[in-house]
Amino acid sequence: MSLLLTPENTLPVDGVAGTLIGRAWVPGRIAGPSPIALRSDGVFDLSDRFATLSDLLETESPLAAVRQTPGTFIASVEALLANTGPDADPSKPSLLPPLDLQVIKAAGVTFAASMIERVIEEQAGGDAAKAEAVRATVHSVIGDNLRTIVPGSEQAMRLKALLIEQGMWSQYLEVGIGPDAEIFTKAPVLAAVGSGSRIGIHPISQWNNPEPEVVLAVNSRGQIHGASLGNDVNLRDIEGRSALLLSKAKDNNASCAIGPFIRLFDEHFSLDDVRSCVVDLKVQGEDGYRLQGSSSMSQISRDPQDLAGQTLNANHQYPDGFVLFLGTLFAPTEDRDHAGSGFTHKRGDVVSISSPLLGSLHNQVTHSCDAAPWTFGVSALLRNLAARGLLER
Repeated sequence: MSLLLTPENTLPVDGVAGTLIGRAWVPGRIAGPSPIALRSDGVFDLSDRFATLSDLLETESPLAAVRQTPGTFIASVEALLANTGPDADPSKPSLLPPLDLQVIKAAGVTFAASMIERVIEEQAGGDAAKAEAVRATVHSVIGDNLRTIVPGSEQAMRLKALLIEQGMWSQYLEVGIGPDAEIFTKAPVLAAVGSGSRIGIHPISQWNNPEPEVVLAVNSRGQIHGASLGNDVNLRDIEGRSALLLSKAKDNNASCAIGPFIRLFDEHFSLDDVRSCVVDLKVQGEDGYRLQGSSSMSQISRDPQDLAGQTLNANHQYPDGFVLFLGTLFAPTEDRDHAGSGFTHKRGDVVSISSPLLGSLHNQVTHSCDAAPWTFGVSALLRNLAARGLLER
């Protein structure tokens, strides 16, 4: 099953009417990654003014900066998307994930439904076959109305005391309804893959799923300037065995996908649009399997601004900014192969994550050891920018 990116399956519903920025690999005497802007007349390289996307987002007004920078035409939107993926022609521009020096952070257990699923994973010890029985037990004690609980409130603390008394307290409930959000590092700087790339599942995992999420773009001053889409690929059996295995469950080669672009906040798109957006998920297997679901940001337990504030503050700084996965409502429980097995990925699955104002992110599942190895790190980026004369400003 091949992935061909087009404007129709990638761009927001209003096309390039919004302010869309990202990165592209640009050929030339010395090829390299450049910040780009998408406009009605094509894709424009902004590297003559901004060496990195981080530099752009650190300006006083990234929106004004993009509008005031003509840039250099590199391709039509159609041509850029068509040449994106594992078989991209290096002599032509191709799309990259829309971030570079930003730290990749993620907020976990931010929706009540997914919070309950994390409790189930823990109680089942990562065994998918035990999950259904545990799910019934957990629901009988906790119920499914936790989204009315304000994290850290007196009501939440009373519920915490009740659950401890009944032997159902969990570390996931602690970050779900307690005062402190779960904020973790999803992947190293520059390790994310973009739309059209293969995403990696660790080959030891037998129970895993995609996590469709909104991803905020935040600068070093904590200002949220825009949003993108992401897949916080999750290994449920690994994390279910122990939360201390979170890094093994979350951070593997090609296990973090972000894209297709960052949509900057402007007169047509704001943080309120993020708060109310719906993120849709579609999984298509080579075996004919189909899975669809959605995650409504209106049901999030913690406000995006609060999550950004719990990430960057007086106790923790990010001088090049960061991107932040906001968590997901979606946790698939339907059986894929046989009763009691639950959902898990198979190699070749095509995962599509979309939202009307943010476009669509498309990736195909493989094992992390078979995905393209990550070789272009921070030192490679700095050497490349220096060779292109982009640091001499």
